[in-house]
Amino acid sequence: MSHELIIGCVGKPSAGKSSFLNAATDSQAKVGNYPFTTIEPNYGVTYYPTECPCKKYDKIDACSPRYGRCDKGTRYIPVKMLDVAGLVPGASEGKGLGNQFLDDLRHAHVLLHVVDVSGNTNEKGEETTGYDPINDIQWLKDEIHAWIFNNLWKRWGNIIRKQQSTKSQADQMLQKKLSGYGTKIVLVKRALDNIDQREPINLSLWDKDMLHKFVDSFLDIRFPTVLVLNKVDQSTSDLNISRICERYPDYAMIPSSALAECFLRKMKSQNYIEYVEGEDNFNTHLENDKLKQCDDKLQARLEKLRDLVLFRYGGTGIQLAVKTAVELKKFIPVYPVKNLKSLACDKSGGSVLRDCMLVPKGTEVREFAGMLHPDLEKYYLYAEGINGQRLGESDEISESNNIIKYTTAALESKEKENDEK
Repeated sequence: MSHELIIGCVGKPSAGKSSFLNAATDSQAKVGNYPFTTIEPNYGVTYYPTECPCKKYDKIDACSPRYGRCDKGTRYIPVKMLDVAGLVPGASEGKGLGNQFLDDLRHAHVLLHVVDVSGNTNEKGEETTGYDPINDIQWLKDEIHAWIFNNLWKRWGNIIRKQQSTKSQADQMLQKKLSGYGTKIVLVKRALDNIDQREPINLSLWDKDMLHKFVDSFLDIRFPTVLVLNKVDQSTSDLNISRICERYPDYAMIPSSALAECFLRKMKSQNYIEYVEGEDNFNTHLENDKLKQCDDKLQARLEKLRDLVLFRYGGTGIQLAVKTAVELKKFIPVYPVKNLKSLACDKSGGSVLRDCMLVPKGTEVREFAGMLHPDLEKYYLYAEGINGQRLGESDEISESNNIIKYTTAALESKEKENDEK
C-alpha cells in the first residue's frame, strides 16, 4: 500500500454520501497532478486544514503552495478521498455491490462513515420513518469483519499446517494472509498485542472466538473510522445523535449537514454571502455591502440554516470530519525546502513553502527523502531542520521538525564547483 493518505467515504445508499463528497471536494480545484501521485477517476480531492508554518515564520504574504492553498496562515493540503460503492447488509456475501465495496475498501487508510441520523432511510436507502440508524453503524462493522474473518477461516487449516511445517511466527503467517489489505507486520504485531497475544503463538490453539477477537483488534487499527452523523438539520435527528453517542463512546463523531455546506458554497459562489468553509457563521449584504442582497425567502432560508446547523453545531461538520480523519490516522504535514532562511523551494528564493506532503507517524528523515525522489535517498548526505541543526537519518519526523532541507552528494559537489569559480 502507498504511504499516501487515502480517506474512504462509506455509507449506505441515500445516507448523504454523494452530498458529503460534493461538499468535501472541489471539482474546480487543481487536481490533475498534485504532489507525488495521480488522481484516478474514482477518487476526489478534499483538503486538510492545518496551521501553515508561514504564520509562525512571518511568511504569510510570500507563501505560495503549488497545490491546495494557504488562506491567512491556514494551509489546505490536498488529500485523496475514495468514493466507496454504497453498502447494503450482506455485502460480505456479495449482495448489492458488496464485492466492489470491499475491494475498493482495501485502498483506504481511514474511513468516514456517513450515517443518516434522521432515521428517514432504511438499511437499503429507501425512504421510511422511524428507522434506527444505530443499526447502520453495527452492520457496517459486521460486514467488514465477516469479509476478513471468512477469508482467514476458510484457509485456517492451511495456515496452521504451514506454521507447523515452517516453524514461522504467528505474526508473519497472519501478515502474509492480510497483505492484500495493505497490512505491514507492525500492524499485525499491534493487533496481537492488543489482545494479549505475544510470540511464540501457536495458531493451532486458536478457535473461532479467538480469531474473531483478533479480527476485531485488526480492524480497529487497520480501518479506524470517523462517524459522520449527517442530516443533523432534520427534526428527528437530535434523539438519534444522543443515542449513538451513548452506544459508541469510543468512536470519533462529527455532526454534519452536507446539504447545508453545499448550499452555503453555492450562495458564496453567487456572491450572496461571505463564507469560509468550516466556520460557524457567514456574512450577508447586511454586513457587507459588496454582496448581492437576498430576497426575503432566501434570507429566511439562510437564517434557518444558521440557527439549526452553524450555531447549534459550530459548523456544517464537513471540514472537521476531514481534519479528524487525518489526525485519527496520525499523518503529519512535512515541508521540504532548499533554503532554511527564506523557506524557498528553489534557488531563486521564490516558491516559499511551495510543497507539502502528509506522511504517516513514524516516518524517518531519510525514508522521507526517498518518498520525495529516489535520488534524494540514493545520494543522501544529511538533512537539516529549521534552525540548521542536523537531523539523524533515522529520526522520526514530527511537527517540531517537519521543515527539512536535504543535501545530497551530487548537490554538495555542484556547490563546491560554484564556490571555486
